[in-house]
Amino acid sequence: MHNSENVQVGAKVLILEPAYVAGKTGVVRCPEQLADGRLSDRWLIEVDDENIVVSLARNEFQVIN
Repeated sequence: MHNSENVQVGAKVLILEPAYVAGKTGVVRCPEQLADGRLSDRWLIEVDDENIVVSLARNEFQVIN
């Protein structure tokens, strides 16, 4: 697996946390943007086979492709 520090939009990821989505895979959609326009250190991940998008820190997922 690759280091999740090299996150790119469209990358496939394995979600490590939080518990309710841990072990699932997803796709990186974009970096999270704060209300004032700045980018946070979190990423928006669309969870495969679920109808949800989660905001995750880099240590909460691993890039798998």
